[in-house]
Amino acid sequence: MAEVYIALVDTPGLFASIIKKVIGIDYCHVVLALDEAFEQAYSVNRRNPAIPYFAGFVREDSEKILRKFPAASYRIIRLPCSIEQKERIQKELEACYEIRWRIHYCLVGLPFLMLNRPFHQKNHYTCSSFLAKLLDEQAISLFDKHFSLVTPRDFYELTQFEQIYEGSFSQYLSYQVQQKEAKGHAW
Repeated sequence: MAEVYIALVDTPGLFASIIKKVIGIDYCHVVLALDEAFEQAYSVNRRNPAIPYFAGFVREDSEKILRKFPAASYRIIRLPCSIEQKERIQKELEACYEIRWRIHYCLVGLPFLMLNRPFHQKNHYTCSSFLAKLLDEQAISLFDKHFSLVTPRDFYELTQFEQIYEGSFSQYLSYQVQQKEAKGHAW
């Protein structure tokens, strides 16, 4: 058995506050990580945390996130999967990263989402629709609806998986460093 990690993120900002009002929870963003320390984490997000207008497929940079959003809250769940599923997820993420400048945020789809109408524009996703589609393609079907209708709230409401953390991202990363050091000093 293997696992991947899903983080629900509460970040500040005008666009984030609009999303929070529409979906009714504070967590307005989702990230998929291949490791517990979020060293290999991906999402459809701001290409630069300081500039909200340019968004697309990114490999998350923890240091940039901490500098721009030091108080960002994260809720992290562990999602079990097979070793084969995790390998395929990793390959797909790497392939998406190779073409990252062709994958964009789906602004046009937001009104359709609010009207509960499936909508997909090639290579355009929200953070949650990208993750739902990716997981579904690897036979990890979490939702009974079109991927374009999945929101961070849907991930928030997943209760069948283990929540491993909720709180500030900086504290979580500090804990991960401590765990890594403790494992390195184990006899």
